[in-house]
Amino acid sequence: MKLVIFGLTISSSWGNGHATLWRGLCRALAGMGHHVVFYEKDVPYYASQRDYWDIPNGRLVLYTDWESVLSSARADLEDADVGMVTSYCEDGIAASELVLSSRVQLKTFYDLDTPVTLDQLDSGKPVPYLLPRGLGDFDLALSYTGGAALQALRERLGARRVAPIYGSVDPEAHKPVKPVEGYRCDLSYLGTYAEDRQAALNTLFIEAARRLPERRFIIAGAQYPHEFPWTDNIYFVRHLPPPEHSAFYCSSRLTLNVTRRAMAAMGYCPSGRLFEASATGTPILSDWWEGLDTFFTPGKEMLIGRTVEDSVAALELTDAELASIAKAARERTLAEHTARNRAEEMLIAFEWALSPLLANQRSQLVEA
Repeated sequence: MKLVIFGLTISSSWGNGHATLWRGLCRALAGMGHHVVFYEKDVPYYASQRDYWDIPNGRLVLYTDWESVLSSARADLEDADVGMVTSYCEDGIAASELVLSSRVQLKTFYDLDTPVTLDQLDSGKPVPYLLPRGLGDFDLALSYTGGAALQALRERLGARRVAPIYGSVDPEAHKPVKPVEGYRCDLSYLGTYAEDRQAALNTLFIEAARRLPERRFIIAGAQYPHEFPWTDNIYFVRHLPPPEHSAFYCSSRLTLNVTRRAMAAMGYCPSGRLFEASATGTPILSDWWEGLDTFFTPGKEMLIGRTVEDSVAALELTDAELASIAKAARERTLAEHTARNRAEEMLIAFEWALSPLLANQRSQLVEA
């Protein structure tokens, strides 16, 4: 199968969660014999932090402007089985029109930011990667978020067929490794700065650091403002490229996951960080949202934090207790949440969406 994808980025992990997910999915799809062509606009902020160039059994197309790549994209779609546009694609509307006007067998949209998309619609703000008429012309809409989000895509955006494709992890890229001295800490947090995560981060991380001045805390991520409430025992890594994620996690006694407000409110939206950290064998403390227990069992495979007292209590657990939680989470992740799992789920969704289309084509041939 040949998939042509028009997305935000696969080449740079700086300040976004799309790249790492796509790298794992593309590797998994390649291992199953499929071919991916990924179109990405070459913008300066990703170009300066590029850390990925080659898609296994596939091709990365970087372009400066849409017109310059239009003929190439049209040609790629001519012999493709699946054409896909994703949320936050820089030329999402133009790419959608191209896919929908092409002869590609299956036309799909993958919203990796469904709660944000719906939140913008609720606020009356334009969604620059969506067609004004919504998703009704696509054969299939995939969503990084499940639960109520799936019905909302049908009701608000006219999606005809929807299926969840959650976050995942590539076990080849995220696995137990030796700790790195510079990353050693009691509690770590890996994530791009987001204002709507700050309240939870203040409660579960900043306040815990203030209450436990003898402990070491580390934040890694991009776009943190100068006025961030640092303390003397919080250390900072400005950008952590994916090859160092495993070492970062494995140097942490415990790591924190905080979900963006819109995603937490919608529920059923697990961050890829949950699966990446658990795959490395690092115990996780996470904020709570509806559906979290669908992916991990609270108390057994993951700790839940709602208050600063929860963070302090988690840090006071013994190494043996934390190791038991980490082991259980890693086993669950490797069984259910790998990129291979999600690639298989994606192919099942493709087959499901194609079935009525192929049946209709056969009917038209018979009538002809």
